[in-house]
Amino acid sequence: MAQKGAYFHLVTQVYILTFIKGVQMKKNVLLTGASGGFGKLIVGELIKDGHNVIATMRDIAGKNKQNTEQLIDVGAKVFEMDVTDDRIVSKTVAQILDIHKKIDVLINNAGVGVLGLQESFTTDDWKKVFEVNVFGVQRVCREIIPQMRKNRDGLIINTSSLLGRMTVPFYGPYNASKWALEAMSENYRAELSQSGIEVCIVEPGGYPTSFIDHLLRPTDSSRAIEYGELGHMPEGFLKDFEQALASNPEQNPKKVAEAFSLIVSQKKGERAFRTVVDKMGMGVHIEPYNQSLAQLTSGVYGAFGIGHLLKLS
Repeated sequence: MAQKGAYFHLVTQVYILTFIKGVQMKKNVLLTGASGGFGKLIVGELIKDGHNVIATMRDIAGKNKQNTEQLIDVGAKVFEMDVTDDRIVSKTVAQILDIHKKIDVLINNAGVGVLGLQESFTTDDWKKVFEVNVFGVQRVCREIIPQMRKNRDGLIINTSSLLGRMTVPFYGPYNASKWALEAMSENYRAELSQSGIEVCIVEPGGYPTSFIDHLLRPTDSSRAIEYGELGHMPEGFLKDFEQALASNPEQNPKKVAEAFSLIVSQKKGERAFRTVVDKMGMGVHIEPYNQSLAQLTSGVYGAFGIGHLLKLS
């Protein structure tokens, strides 16, 4: 009887520890740009891992009604939020925090791409791209960071791109916005490290998602005429790339979602700052570049006596 009692006690302890571990692992994750592209896939992976996912997007009762219903069906909580509007971002985040009390993880995924000759994009075109890809990230971060700092805990993951590390013609405004996002992430990483907030970047290559279907074309297409044959290259370049994607099943967008899920599950302070996800031949060249920059950054920070800002406090 004593042995049975001891066994029952041990089983109970294991059950309780497993339950506690599960509760501790469950995080409140807020994700922008949940309507398509990588967004829906990331939501699915995080929910499968047991996290409470707060998915945000525009027009949940209109054009994104079906996406909203699909996300709710898999267990996400959906809120309407336009990252280009200060007032809406502030109001929506306040509502989310009122209901869910805190956000453990912020994934800035909302983004817009482009296709065309750089000169053909007007200033307003550039503003549209930066409003989402750069200023949108800053808006959401400014609303989320204070409560993370108060808790001295939090994770911010920004969706960049391999085109945030190098340029490819015909994606000019997008290239520039992702380079800006990389710099923003670098600064947040250092400035938030002593508040216990971790910042990471995911750098995917090109993938066959709905993102391609919504690329912004230049407003002033007449400029392309002056480029002669080159003026017709952007659309052909995209078509060739789509064919390359179709012939490479390894370039599966699910792998990007899995990368986000892995980062969320990793132990605080042990996450890589940059994560490359690509099977098309670009990533293998970017990895050494990232490693070299990491060494350069560490050396410069050390020389200025601020090396501690690269480590979480």
